Amino acid sequence: MATINPYLNFDDNSEEAFNFYRSVFGGEFATVMRYGEMPGCDVMQLSDADKAKIMHIALPIGNDTVLMASDSIEASGQTHTEGNNFSISVSAGSRDEAERIFKGLADGGKETMPLQDTFWGAYFGMLEDRFKINWMVNYDERYAK
Repeated sequence: MATINPYLNFDDNSEEAFNFYRSVFGGEFATVMRYGEMPGCDVMQLSDADKAKIMHIALPIGNDTVLMASDSIEASGQTHTEGNNFSISVSAGSRDEAERIFKGLADGGKETMPLQDTFWGAYFGMLEDRFKINWMVNYDERYAK
């Protein structure tokens, strides 16, 4: 069964924000990945400043909720817009469920990243639905319940 988690986008301070959230909620980060760790980051000609920014950070809150985020970087075509700087992340229980959810949400909307296998080991895609809501659909067998 799918779970839903908030995914926040920051202009340049997701690490600062998540250190604050960790001070409030406690716990430890499940993941901290920087753009410089991404395969092909040199091809994108990322600056040293962009390489140091957060590509993905995750802080478990409670039993089934994970607060996640990344910094927006222009080199990848991302822009930070306050008020629309979040997505809803769906963690599917199977690859088939991920495909069904992604296809359903994309109906009348637009894919921003096709559902595909990723270098971090998940099956992942992003889209904007017909109501202009941003979604991320993820299946990672390592964490499937």
